[in-house]
Amino acid sequence: MIGRVVSHYRIVEQIGEAASGIVYTAQDLHLKRTVVIRILRDETTSDPDREISFIEEAKAASALNHPHIASIYDIDRTEDVHFIAMEYVRGRALDKALPRKGYPIEEALKYGVQIADALASAHSAGILHRAMKPENIIISDTGLAKVIDFGLAKLTEPEVARPESRDATTETDTARLRVGS
Repeated sequence: MIGRVVSHYRIVEQIGEAASGIVYTAQDLHLKRTVVIRILRDETTSDPDREISFIEEAKAASALNHPHIASIYDIDRTEDVHFIAMEYVRGRALDKALPRKGYPIEEALKYGVQIADALASAHSAGILHRAMKPENIIISDTGLAKVIDFGLAKLTEPEVARPESRDATTETDTARLRVGS
């Protein structure tokens, strides 16, 4: 895919892989900016009902405008490729950025408040993240937390509803955010 033009995005570099697809940085040839492109896997878009549901959820998520939520710019299908274009946030995912002994309390609180504010804003718009985990939070080079991948979890959920767990975080995740853990 490197070097290929999908719609008006030139694929530059693969930066990750997820259940829903392969993630690349790309150059938006229209607006001359770096974006993230997620090329969706065929199996995630082969069921027309799931695809329609996902597109509707992605449209809703794209309407979110919040400083701690990465924006969705585009969702489209061109030739044989389904893709989502979203804001590129220069930084590191929380799971990679988190120091071994946790953040100092002030920094942990700063990020916690930013993440909670982002989720509260999305929830007030009727949008649930569904895949909240450290890999879906980017700590930007400027020190801001940005929640990414709103709307993508719906696409990878099994068609049969799963029982909800009592608590989405584990004791380990909670302990890692505490000072001195």
